[in-house]
Amino acid sequence: MIDNAIYSINQFLLMDMGLAALGFLGMALLGGIGLALISAPLGVFVVWQRQSYFGATLAHSALLGVSVALLMETNLSITIIVVSLLIAWGIYTLSHTKQLSSDTLLGILAHSSLALGLILISLQNSVQIDLMSYLFGDILSINAFDILLIAFIGLLIALFYKAHWQDLLNITLNSELAHVEGTKVKQVQLQFVLLLALMIALSMKIVGVLLITSLLIIPAAAARRLAHTPEQMLGWSMVIGIISVLLGVAASYQWDLPTGPAIVMAATALFLLLLSKKQA
Repeated sequence: MIDNAIYSINQFLLMDMGLAALGFLGMALLGGIGLALISAPLGVFVVWQRQSYFGATLAHSALLGVSVALLMETNLSITIIVVSLLIAWGIYTLSHTKQLSSDTLLGILAHSSLALGLILISLQNSVQIDLMSYLFGDILSINAFDILLIAFIGLLIALFYKAHWQDLLNITLNSELAHVEGTKVKQVQLQFVLLLALMIALSMKIVGVLLITSLLIIPAAAARRLAHTPEQMLGWSMVIGIISVLLGVAASYQWDLPTGPAIVMAATALFLLLLSKKQA
């Protein structure tokens, strides 16, 4: 039933909303630019709060959603999102137990969830799946429903940042002081983690499990070289992300390169170019 509903929505967007006129390359560019725009706000705080390993753990765990979807014969995109949200909530909860250091806990969860996902996939002999497309992404297979999901999550992120931008800045500077000043630190952190999980679940189809974290942190890291304020860093991160997508897709089309890695390498090239500039 879910698959039929998604198919109907996809057809409505393609035919009635005119997205079919974009073609597969236009859809890829639209989806990639949308992803760059929603990953930038999350990426800047991942960089500021030094949570890149947290993002990597969620990215590796997302493959478990693929295996669960295949095992239960449910919709792939929806199952990946649900599993990613559950894992994000679990990581957040366990990270506050203080029984293990956060990097140890994240390392265990990242590799164990990835291993479990690969084992579950290998046990399903009747299922043919292209693991490379999930490890490295396939932006050219993006459809109208994926773009709708990106837009929806973008709206959630915009509303969240409108309400909690200053709270996030205060938590980044000093979480204990932010708590004393009345900020609901745990609530804001949990919402941020869940939004990060949603973004990573969507990114999986575009740049793949192994490259999601790179797309999340490289534009933000590059933006630090240009920005003097948090708002400027957010804006430059969006710009660099969009340019990376455009260059990556263009390079993929011109030289028949894998698109996901090409986007990440474009972002890396921009970062290296900006290294010579003194950090703001």
